[in-house]
Amino acid sequence: MVLGDGGNNDGLLNVNSRELEIVVESQGDEYLSFRLGDEGYGVDILRVQEIRGWEESTRIPNAPEYVKGVLNLRGSIVPILDLRHRLGMGLNEYSKESVVIVLRSVGSGSDQIMGVIVDEVSDVITVKREQFQGVPKFGNGISTDFISGLIESDNRMTMILDVDKLLCLSGSSTASEQ
Repeated sequence: MVLGDGGNNDGLLNVNSRELEIVVESQGDEYLSFRLGDEGYGVDILRVQEIRGWEESTRIPNAPEYVKGVLNLRGSIVPILDLRHRLGMGLNEYSKESVVIVLRSVGSGSDQIMGVIVDEVSDVITVKREQFQGVPKFGNGISTDFISGLIESDNRMTMILDVDKLLCLSGSSTASEQ
């Protein structure tokens, strides 16, 4: 499919922004899905920097309990968070399937890189906007601040996490403490 060719024969694809937007919308957004216990979660694939096997990190004194420490990733010091603990799910032993997903958070003018420990990575899923469902309201007792939406795939619900809110360490309470 050639978009916006307009007779241009220089070998370059000439696409105006509206045509590109239509193509991107028709394909949907991509999310990296992963598991924490029996629950499915996902994050915007464009926020994922890398996926690496779990390895011990260097503990930081006085850090919240869900901050496991820091790792040196190619010369950058990256904080590592236990996502189960951050979401108030309790602790779990790390296994050979446990991985660290290195994510990029965009906030207040600068990007921040952090890793989150998950039980296992599942798949990359493509979701069209009409498949994306809002977060239900549970009242004051249950915090859904970290969840940006829900999708259903293969009769299973996947919670899409808001990377920026999830990785914000200021006011560093877990989901169960909010």
